[in-house]
Amino acid sequence: MPNQNRDISAVDKDSYPYIFEQNVTVPIKTYDKGLVRVNVYRPKIDSPVPVLITCGPYGKDVHYARFNPGSYAEVNPKHKGDHAAWETPFPTFWTTHGYAIVRADERGLGQSPGILNSLSRSSWEGYFDVVEWAAEQSWSSGKVGLIGISYYAMGQWRVAALQPKGLAAIVPWEGSSDNYIEAFRHGGIASNKFIEYWWNRQVITNQYGRPGRAAAEWGPDTIEGDLSEEELATNRRTQLDDILSNRFRDDSYFAQEAFDLADVKAPLLSVANWGGLALHLRGNVLGYVGAGSELKYLRTIVGRHDLPFYQDQEVEVQKSFLDAFLKGEDRLGWSEKGKLPPVDIVLRKGNPGFNNAAAELAAFPRRTENEWPIARTQYTKFYLTPDHGLDMEVPSPSDEVVSYRALGNSNDQQFVRFTTAPFEAEIEITGHSVAHLNMSCTTASGAGPPSDIDVFVSLRHFDSEGKEIFYTGTIGDPVPVIKGWLRISLRKVEEDHPKHSEYLPRREYRRSEVQEVKAGEIYAFDVELWPTTVTVDKGSLLVFEVSGGDTQGTGLFDHDHPKDRQAITTTSHAVPDEVFAGTNSIHFSDGHHNYVMLPVIPPK
Repeated sequence: MPNQNRDISAVDKDSYPYIFEQNVTVPIKTYDKGLVRVNVYRPKIDSPVPVLITCGPYGKDVHYARFNPGSYAEVNPKHKGDHAAWETPFPTFWTTHGYAIVRADERGLGQSPGILNSLSRSSWEGYFDVVEWAAEQSWSSGKVGLIGISYYAMGQWRVAALQPKGLAAIVPWEGSSDNYIEAFRHGGIASNKFIEYWWNRQVITNQYGRPGRAAAEWGPDTIEGDLSEEELATNRRTQLDDILSNRFRDDSYFAQEAFDLADVKAPLLSVANWGGLALHLRGNVLGYVGAGSELKYLRTIVGRHDLPFYQDQEVEVQKSFLDAFLKGEDRLGWSEKGKLPPVDIVLRKGNPGFNNAAAELAAFPRRTENEWPIARTQYTKFYLTPDHGLDMEVPSPSDEVVSYRALGNSNDQQFVRFTTAPFEAEIEITGHSVAHLNMSCTTASGAGPPSDIDVFVSLRHFDSEGKEIFYTGTIGDPVPVIKGWLRISLRKVEEDHPKHSEYLPRREYRRSEVQEVKAGEIYAFDVELWPTTVTVDKGSLLVFEVSGGDTQGTGLFDHDHPKDRQAITTTSHAVPDEVFAGTNSIHFSDGHHNYVMLPVIPPK
């Protein structure tokens, strides 16, 4: 860095109901050189207290009301006030209940110098040092918990796997545990639109040394002064560039952040949102399954991405869990293995509408389970038929095909749908689903032969009057039951892998596993749909949708970058029309059964 680091941490003991220490320097000593700056909010008491930590890119000094005013307006009033920050615990509430809050600016962001390289190993290693530092402070009891939403949850998995001293519990709240498949490349296809939005509005705006932050009310200007545009560019890795240029899990960008969930040993409360069907949901469910923690719990919620974290009911769950492991005050039995059911799920039943938290809380019941996936699951195949049906009976072979334009999307309605008959009795679907398809691609008029197929699938729920029932998505948008994606050249499944199953195909997405796609050839493959829950009433029906692009319910998570929607084996000059042009067809001839296998749950 061209400017010399300064130490100007300030302590305010009078202005707030807690002691506020701003810009405290934490040296990076374990994995690398440098420093991270943190804000500390701690109770005005003499005895040491446990510590809750967040570390991320959005600015420890950027107020929630400025970061997302619409969301802040709807936040539970008990969690609004000075020092409220997006996706993090509110200092006034938690210090009142005997916790210190440490809020860290990730390296290269806010007031922490360094290279901006979000979601990288260097990010998590800096976080590691913050945890160990907090455990050693005189005002700390030595017990540290991690809690926060989204980015502030994603880091928890990785830091916990490093097992820093003092870490006593983690609460990853809607945070993916496998960035390749859950955040950046769904089924191998780049999810570019969200990354573009996220990077341009929420990350680069907070880069260390960026001029004009105070004028824009985006936190204070950098302590050491502004950096030039050339210096800023040198000091960052651009997220979308890395995602587009690293197409496989074993490419350098994704390989450097690899870790083993089994190394997560701290007590775990993983909270998944059923509406997060293109970000985080899968990671919280499979993070729970894969974690090596002896004491681990999975909880599911509904509603928008931002608000449930601050609801009274959910805050009480957070607090009781953290009290058990950080204070030794276990009112419910979290610390006694087997005392509490490890799985607590909310069931989407009925039609309360979307983006209506009160209606959802009133309509959707909760149920506990002893395991995930649920042991009594009856995996049931619903077969696609040439006449667009979805039936539990195996269809007779047919030379008919069902086709759609390969580059279709929701704008031009180029998709196909398969529909069940109205159900004769209520049916619950909760767990993991998979679609097995037999497809080919053919050449469009005037174009060369296509060399890949991107498949987008959705499961939709319609009521007895034929009206689709929508659920609340990440940003309060209407979403279907669930979605799934797959790039067919990456269809290879690791059948011998211990985590592979019929309901959850295991893929590694490595460069060496690319398989050829030729026009006119029929390929059989499985598409993973993310975990979900829905109860279908008598008279209602399900619709399975297959398309060549994003359809309704994608929200911010479009997959349409021209540098990615091309063959992964071609040179960079290829364009989508050269790779995907033409028609995709589903085949029903002898030996080509197409189905969606759904996790049907019988009553207890």
